[in-house]
Amino acid sequence: MSADDFPRSLSASRIGDFTTCPLLYRFRTIDRIPEAPAPAAIMGTLMHTALEDLFDLPAVDRTPDAAHELFEAAWVELQAEDVVAAAAVIDRIGSAPDLIASYFAIEDPVRLEPHAREFGFETPLTPTFNIRGYVDRIDKAPDGRIRIVDYKTGKAPRPQYQDKPMFQMRFYALAWWRIHDVVPAMLQLLFLGNREILRYEPTEEDLLSTERRVLNVRDAISQAADSGEFTPTPSKLCDWCDHQSICPAKGGTPPPIPPRDLWLEKTPFTKR
Repeated sequence: MSADDFPRSLSASRIGDFTTCPLLYRFRTIDRIPEAPAPAAIMGTLMHTALEDLFDLPAVDRTPDAAHELFEAAWVELQAEDVVAAAAVIDRIGSAPDLIASYFAIEDPVRLEPHAREFGFETPLTPTFNIRGYVDRIDKAPDGRIRIVDYKTGKAPRPQYQDKPMFQMRFYALAWWRIHDVVPAMLQLLFLGNREILRYEPTEEDLLSTERRVLNVRDAISQAADSGEFTPTPSKLCDWCDHQSICPAKGGTPPPIPPRDLWLEKTPFTKR
């Protein structure tokens, strides 16, 4: 198998893994080492579920009380289906009322009729490479303009740290452009943690630059795969990594890299 065949697809999250730490990318994508459930991610999934389901209701019924009920239903379902994940997030459940109040403070769902929710995509950038992911919400104005919306349960980052979340949004916009040949008019991030909204109007040049960035990361991953060297990048984020015991930067030893013919086996395509 040629390194040019790997990876065949990337999400914004996996690109983030590699740019943060190539060894983290290897552990998650090639070794597929299980990780403890991340409380912030679990809480985010619960809140996303409630806000997605809110738009199943008639507009007049999209109230804070309804959102609370939907969140509670998602929480009850999680407890029944995944006791480990439920235990990991138990200390955060009490923040749900504040997050729901924040959502209704910055957006009125009564006035919205989303064009799509949890929009899943996989589309090619080259004949042998796709980008993939899920978009929280797509809004379409009467004149056809497209707005891509993403919910975040945390706080908006300071300006110097906004590149990571906005790259994710430009990644989604790139996918929409490649699928529909339409550049979205607006990218919008709703931060429920501090009731802030980040907005950005992308251009075709922005999306071409994003495409080049994605392809450069893909090339870097291919080169790492060819050499077998996925080098760790120590940072403050290491304190939250599940793989410290097997990381060379922490004095550990990684397991032998799996055979290359296993790397391209279909990886489960999850929303988060």
